[in-house]
Amino acid sequence: MWKYLKTAHLAALEKTNGGIIYLFPDVLIKFFTLIPLIFLWRVVMTSGVQVGMSLQQMLSYTVLSALLSDLLAVKTPASGWLSEGVLLKLYGRPLSVLGQLTALTVGGWLPMLLLFSLPMALMAPLLGVRLTPATPYFGISLALCVSLGFAVDVLFACLSIKLRNMSWLIGRIRVAIVSLLSGTVIPIRLLPFGIAEALRYQPFASLGGAPLSLFVGAADAGETLLLQILWNLILWPFALLVFKRSQEGMVSYGG
Repeated sequence: MWKYLKTAHLAALEKTNGGIIYLFPDVLIKFFTLIPLIFLWRVVMTSGVQVGMSLQQMLSYTVLSALLSDLLAVKTPASGWLSEGVLLKLYGRPLSVLGQLTALTVGGWLPMLLLFSLPMALMAPLLGVRLTPATPYFGISLALCVSLGFAVDVLFACLSIKLRNMSWLIGRIRVAIVSLLSGTVIPIRLLPFGIAEALRYQPFASLGGAPLSLFVGAADAGETLLLQILWNLILWPFALLVFKRSQEGMVSYGG
């Protein structure tokens, strides 16, 4: 365990190699994206538009989605398996490849969590946003969301290996799919024409939208956790199988 903690520590340091000041543009982009969204939802919902959630729920949902964006839709260095030389680095160490991916990813989250998420969480009450979970099951749901996110990421990474030089295209498609179907950008319950009911049961709905909905009290905890557990049990064995069968192709191509 110590080796993986050290790997996470090194990943966090790598993000700040150029100094913390070089992360400020990313922090400012996140800040100036979130603030207009808060005021936009205030204007929309105070004008009488019905979205199935109260104003306070929508604001909490929006702010928390921004604060935990990296955890709600996991993206590991596996997307650069070959083109960025990640593969050789991981196989050159006496540690589990997937364990290293997890440690590198979690370590990479830390700088932005400290520089953006923590200060923004402290500032939220000043903006009239309450960040108090409606249910204690939120923490469990978030853990299941992160776990499922790693499984989904491994599957997309293996797909990029299969298609070789199409990693960039797969990455763009993956962002579009996850953003729409996970409910991290727009709550699934707001989708029109009955689409919301159908999309509740697909695996991406058990990512970011699940813990966010529980946090604001807009979903049933029992059903949400059951679906998250079910998709973890289905996708993790499948991801491990696909990963195992992809290793030969990954090693033989580019290294």
